[in-house]
Amino acid sequence: MSNSYALSHKALPHDYPFLLIDRVLDIEEGKSATCLKNISIGETYPGWCLNEDGLFPRILLVESMAQTSGLVMAQESPKGGFLSSIRDVKFHRPVRTGDEIIIKSVLLHRMPPLFAFEARVSVNDELVAEAMLTLAMV
Repeated sequence: MSNSYALSHKALPHDYPFLLIDRVLDIEEGKSATCLKNISIGETYPGWCLNEDGLFPRILLVESMAQTSGLVMAQESPKGGFLSSIRDVKFHRPVRTGDEIIIKSVLLHRMPPLFAFEARVSVNDELVAEAMLTLAMV
């Protein structure tokens, strides 16, 4: 188990199969985080599985952005938090089996218990999804 997986596993309440972060690439506590997720053909999630087209469900892209955002606020909220709003979501192209997604989340505003983030997902430096997220501390 890599240190970055242990970091995300310790800081987030999620476990397999809902931990949608394979590796933490960079984290600046209280400011931003960048994470990686490999989309593999063998992945299944309760209620979802990758279809024969190999399309990764869009809602899981949003969840990966929320989890990355949760890492940013983890030090201030050791009991965790939850996704309280999703705004301005845009999907630019599908994510498929074999893609390696990079998730970047930047804290925009902090008004405890609420934290507002701008999050983006890219594949090969091409933007595939973006959203404005608000997380609330527990």
